[in-house]
Amino acid sequence: MKKTTKLLALLCAAMLLLGLAACGSAGGTSPSPAAGQKYNVGVIQLVQHPALDAATQGFEDALNAALPGQVTFDYQNASGDSGTCTTIVNSFVSEKVDLIMANATPALQAAVAATTTIPILGTSITDYGTALGVSNFSGTPGGNVSGTSDLPPLDQQAAMVQELFPNAKNVGLLYCSAEANSLYQVNIMTQDLTALGYTCTSYSFADSNDLASVCSAAAAASDVIYVPTDNTAASNASIIQNICLPAKVPVVAGEENLCSACGVATLSISYYDLGYATGQMAAQVLTGQANISTMAIQYAPKFTKEYNADNCAALGITPPSDYVAIPAPSPSN
Repeated sequence: MKKTTKLLALLCAAMLLLGLAACGSAGGTSPSPAAGQKYNVGVIQLVQHPALDAATQGFEDALNAALPGQVTFDYQNASGDSGTCTTIVNSFVSEKVDLIMANATPALQAAVAATTTIPILGTSITDYGTALGVSNFSGTPGGNVSGTSDLPPLDQQAAMVQELFPNAKNVGLLYCSAEANSLYQVNIMTQDLTALGYTCTSYSFADSNDLASVCSAAAAASDVIYVPTDNTAASNASIIQNICLPAKVPVVAGEENLCSACGVATLSISYYDLGYATGQMAAQVLTGQANISTMAIQYAPKFTKEYNADNCAALGITPPSDYVAIPAPSPSN
């Protein structure tokens, strides 16, 4: 009887050790996600334009690669309206999605206002301190928020203006006043360009309705125009192109897709790569491998000097040899 009891005790101990080993992760720090676990992810994008579209695609591709067949996406586009952003994220909260991805600043602000419990990852956000109203931002939002930033090295973009247009005197900075992070970039660029000897004037427009009149005023008074990573400008870039190109006023843009539509040059990130990094963060949050409250904001790892070949040719601009031509967009089907 004693031998039988001792044998059972040994068997129980062995089973307990095996169970603990099975529950531990490969690194021994966190449990592995349950096989076949399903997740619902709400994706809110402020407006449709190539940069934000690329970030959303990168996000979805990364999550599908990390959790194949396990994620259902509820994709919603706010068509540039902040009120619609609020409606969309409230529906996500009602549906009790497992995570919200907010693409662009107004989308992030709406999500943060709607929930303090559902994890929120932002992308295409220039400065999280500005977006969230946090002074002396440390790099980690805390709570249920983190994400990736598309902030380019603005001092290098200012140096690009000087490199391409050393004889220019007046630089107009065109942006949408409804986008806090656009003003953030314009303020820094104004400081950097002023230090380089340029006279800077800001031209803000409220929305697409007054973009044409404000852009015309900027073109009439400027030797060069700078447009930051502004979503309203990007979704209405044809207006800027149709005013600035005939006026022979070059536009230096904050990112590749905007430059492709109306600019001559940019120092840009890959928005697809930025979205992909956000998707990798989402996989860690969903599976419990990372705590979103301690996740620092991630930034783009590299930037590329690029030029718009057609606009440069039309304006007689020869970019330096270290600039790369932006590929022409594929013809639509």
